[in-house]
Amino acid sequence: MKKITLFCDGSSLGNPGFGGWCAILRYKNNEKILKGSLINTTNNKMELTAVIEGLKALKEPCDVEIVSDSKYVCESINSWLENWIRKDFKNVKNKELWLSYMQISKLHKIKTRWVKGHNGHIENEQCDKIAKEQALILKDSIKGIK
Repeated sequence: MKKITLFCDGSSLGNPGFGGWCAILRYKNNEKILKGSLINTTNNKMELTAVIEGLKALKEPCDVEIVSDSKYVCESINSWLENWIRKDFKNVKNKELWLSYMQISKLHKIKTRWVKGHNGHIENEQCDKIAKEQALILKDSIKGIK
């Protein structure tokens, strides 16, 4: 299996508000940047969307290390998800996104690594910047329509 690093971050201008996400996929010396935005979303939804979209871009089963400043994402994948599945996601927020994550992630071997946000981690800072830019671009484009 190819070893892939997936750096990701999400942003929301308000919670809920205009949101953006960014995923950087790295394989050896190759990188691919993915990004997007949504209206009326939350920071946690954008964090998880970045993971899902990054995994969707992989063309074959891979050994993936997800690097995120989101304890929500890292702890959910590492610790909580198994119990949520047993309880059929009763009282779990973002159930649809977690079901999507489960579907796309089953092809891969996944581990997560939490990094402290806004602490000089180069790829995390880059993802953070792009995610915020995506949210702002969407906000400005909506304001331009009104």
